[in-house]
Amino acid sequence: MSKVAEQAFIVIGGGIGGLATALGIAETKQKVKVLEQAQEFGEVGAGIQLAANATNVLQRLGVMDKISEIAVFPKRLVLMDAFSGEELSALDLGDVYRERYGAPYIVLHRSDLHRILVEACEENAYIELFTNQKIENTVENDGVVTVTTANGEQHIGKAAIGADGIWSNTRKLFADDEAVCSQYVAYRGAIPIDDISSHGNLDDVYMWIGPDLHLVQYPVRRGELYNQVVVFKSSQYRPAIEKTDQWGTPEEMDQVFAGTCPLVQTGISYIQRQRRWPMYDRNPINNWTKGRITLTGDAAHPMLQYLAQGACQALEDASFLTDMLEKHGDNIEQAFLEYQEERIPRTADVQTSARMWGEIIHNTTPEAILLRNTIMKNRTDQDFQFVDRFHGYNKTAVKA
Repeated sequence: MSKVAEQAFIVIGGGIGGLATALGIAETKQKVKVLEQAQEFGEVGAGIQLAANATNVLQRLGVMDKISEIAVFPKRLVLMDAFSGEELSALDLGDVYRERYGAPYIVLHRSDLHRILVEACEENAYIELFTNQKIENTVENDGVVTVTTANGEQHIGKAAIGADGIWSNTRKLFADDEAVCSQYVAYRGAIPIDDISSHGNLDDVYMWIGPDLHLVQYPVRRGELYNQVVVFKSSQYRPAIEKTDQWGTPEEMDQVFAGTCPLVQTGISYIQRQRRWPMYDRNPINNWTKGRITLTGDAAHPMLQYLAQGACQALEDASFLTDMLEKHGDNIEQAFLEYQEERIPRTADVQTSARMWGEIIHNTTPEAILLRNTIMKNRTDQDFQFVDRFHGYNKTAVKA
């Protein structure tokens, strides 16, 4: 095994969080190997929303200029009643937002973000990318971490970071837990923007909400495509059929959204129906680290999408971990411990808050809906109290 390989950090997983982690480690002028299970680096899904706590990190990592060329900078985040079509509340995402948090709110296609991160890694002399790497085992002995693949190949490095998502094998080193099914499913897709030009302000991010359902819409790829995500709770869900496609079907989607306003109905008519995403998270755990092995992103803290913070938290992880590696030098164990000391409480708060906001936006009782709507209608679009603690996290600022 080469000396370079022995000195490398090993990042398990080549998604958004894993690639950002590699770029962060490379900032410290240390070698990184990224091991991706798939045959090529790529991203599934459609759009992604990134608040200032994420774009601050992307600025730090030096990729924001390229991202800005293809991202959309929405003017407002708008909460709508899916049945009446009434605007309930909005958040100004313009200059006031950027001045408050030091970075913009952007929306873009996940594959565009992922491609830019891959290219940044490919151009970085400290980073090597590997595909077809299904990881079977990760162990540490005497300060050396050995990662073994399904075909028997071994990668030897000085530390390993599990960035292998919600179904992480690396997480099994720390927790014998199961993913929690929310009983909600999502259908996602992006269509040509011209197909939905009858809509209102295409510069805004819309979230249409109703009992046990919502629809999110926003432009991506320089405004050429319109991203849509349809989410609803399935009354057909049963634990016995959880691993099947017998619940949350397209037919049930049509039933759940029956009676919604015409703009929502138009959006639903365009949604891609061939793939559904059951929505899972996990309960927070109190330890991610053992010696020179730690977790990041969805491997550490998978969360529901209701705050659009999953990728944002992975980017926060990457930035803070980089700071700890710079602070502690060769003492990787201490760097990992201080990293999780900061990040575990932060991400647990966001995980549990995402669940809570899911309950708020999906309220089913008239009393709760009235209370929510009254509160929302009485705030201004420059009242940031509900998002400050998420978007305003200040440990990811660009270094002077």
